Amino acid sequence: MAATDPRRGPRRTIARLTPTEIVLFALPLVLIVLLWGNYSHAAILPEDRADIMYHGYDGGGLEVGGPSVLVRKGLEDKVSVWTNYYVDMITSASIDVLATASEYTEERTETSAGIDYLRDKTMMGFSYLRSKESDYTANAARIGISQDFFGDLTTLGISYAYGWDEVRRNGDDVFEDEIQRQAFRVDLSQIMTKNLIMSVNYESITDEGFLNNPYRQVRFLDGAGGFNWEAEVYPRTKTSHAVAVRGMYYLPYRAALKAEYRNYGDSWGVDAFNTELAYIHPFDNGLTIEGRVRYYSQTSADFYSDLFARSQAQNFLARDKELATFETTTLGVGVSYEFSMEWMPLLTKGVVNVTADFISLDYEDFRDVTQSGFAPGEEPFYSFDATVLRAFVSFWY
Repeated sequence: MAATDPRRGPRRTIARLTPTEIVLFALPLVLIVLLWGNYSHAAILPEDRADIMYHGYDGGGLEVGGPSVLVRKGLEDKVSVWTNYYVDMITSASIDVLATASEYTEERTETSAGIDYLRDKTMMGFSYLRSKESDYTANAARIGISQDFFGDLTTLGISYAYGWDEVRRNGDDVFEDEIQRQAFRVDLSQIMTKNLIMSVNYESITDEGFLNNPYRQVRFLDGAGGFNWEAEVYPRTKTSHAVAVRGMYYLPYRAALKAEYRNYGDSWGVDAFNTELAYIHPFDNGLTIEGRVRYYSQTSADFYSDLFARSQAQNFLARDKELATFETTTLGVGVSYEFSMEWMPLLTKGVVNVTADFISLDYEDFRDVTQSGFAPGEEPFYSFDATVLRAFVSFWY
């Protein structure tokens, strides 16, 4: 059935908000935040610190790694500025690449900077991000405001982000397209008891432009017992929304439990949810350990298929495995160690962090076409394991 079949009717439709509509919608909340700020006491800016990190991902034929450096500095107890430099070095021989192309290497660099301004208990922030690789350039600007209420027991935050990206295709000097993104987010956190903190988060994102990968293709039956390939075709608009509920409970012996539930839906027909549970245990010597388990599940997009019956079978065509039906299970561990730095001028303390996530991904309607000896549509379903490593050191000054 074609993705545009009118018998389906609208699915999870959310009106696309213009920048003006978002401002008008958010204005009452902003006014409440500012008015409450006139009757509150001083809040605290983020501490001055520097982070140096290495991150790595290995799974499904994709390897990603690189450094990241972040520096934050406060000015006169009212302003805090920060900047971040992030690099991804990518080597890909994933199943998508092996099916229709050859292994490639790529490097992505990302720079971002921001400023936070504190007025009583009102925090306002602005940030800008730019990311660039050989065939893609991304830009994003974000503005946000948050306010503490009721003796610091409640915090309300709202933010708006606008992104504008340029999409290109290596080897094709003619192709160039763009994407525009808007994101609106509301965060509400509440100290329920002396041991329990809860938060609720809502985010709505609209995307417009060239939203698919210019290299990826779909496959279809060729009528001769085999299959062939043609380019993907996506809608040029998408609206998504997500709601998350999170909580942290402090146990009597200084340890803590964290829990999360998040639900996601979009206008392409993808529905997803994830749950996570974590246990954090600090020790007196500055050592802290963490263990966590996370489960994620999603349905496929309306216009997704692993194998179409014919060429141009419907208006929109997708075979991106990220739009397929799949589930993931993640087991994570982390260790951090905090130490004093009285021996080092200008530095007060440091923290070393090492975390590892082990992820298992199982697809229910995406098949491994690299397996030979199978008729089209009879190949085994694809699955793989991935490892994510992060190691970073932080310094306070």
